[in-house]
Amino acid sequence: MNGPILLESHVGILRTRVGACWPGSRAVFRGVDLHQEFNDADWMALYLYGITGRRFTAQQVRLLHGIWVNTSYPDTRLWNNRVAALAGSVRSSPVLGVAAALAVSEARIYGGGPGLRAIDFFQRAGRAVDAGQSLRAFVEQELAARYIYGYGRPIDAHDERLPWLGGLARSLGLAEGRFFKMAFEVEQTLAELGKPSLKMNYAAMTAALGADMGLSPREFQLFRVPLFLAGMPPCLVEAAEKPEGALFPTPCDGVAYTGPGKRSWRK
Repeated sequence: MNGPILLESHVGILRTRVGACWPGSRAVFRGVDLHQEFNDADWMALYLYGITGRRFTAQQVRLLHGIWVNTSYPDTRLWNNRVAALAGSVRSSPVLGVAAALAVSEARIYGGGPGLRAIDFFQRAGRAVDAGQSLRAFVEQELAARYIYGYGRPIDAHDERLPWLGGLARSLGLAEGRFFKMAFEVEQTLAELGKPSLKMNYAAMTAALGADMGLSPREFQLFRVPLFLAGMPPCLVEAAEKPEGALFPTPCDGVAYTGPGKRSWRK
């Protein structure tokens, strides 16, 4: 069934397994009563249940919180925080500013993009190893065909977040997973292949931990949506406290213009 026939079967009705609400009565969240089952639940636990339909352990929930917390940087110079701050500088709505900042967080070479590609890399690596290929051969194959997301970082190859997140994973008993160990093996393999500067970054470690929890690439991508959120409001608030439009002003002589020269205006 496709085309108009398919659309006709959906006219006037919503078929859903994720939930519904009856104002004045109750709300159902993926098959359970929201208020009876989750009225005092951790928000992360609810968020992940909504994405996956699965319950996570208290240790896993704490680690997922840690993934968010350890990259909450209130630095207005960061590309996504700058969007939120500019919204504050021009007195725009906080909702619009933060939503726009979240939207640009899913960049291809940093932010959301590398995380999505990193978990895909680990899961493909796992399947390749299960099929008999060595991890080294798989890494060589990937290097020849594409960039390995999750390894390498601009400005400074050392990722200051990894010791803290890795320590949290170990303290919670979640550092023995297949993909978490594989992440370090890949880093070592890259060094042996003459790529010592391609050190593990936050995308690789978080993707490995997500893969060990059984998250699919799409589930991991959805989990990461608010990843940088906590660092955005401080930037917006501070910019709004300054004179309007005073954030990163650019004078005309600060623009390196190489186009046509001054022209007279045609009336």
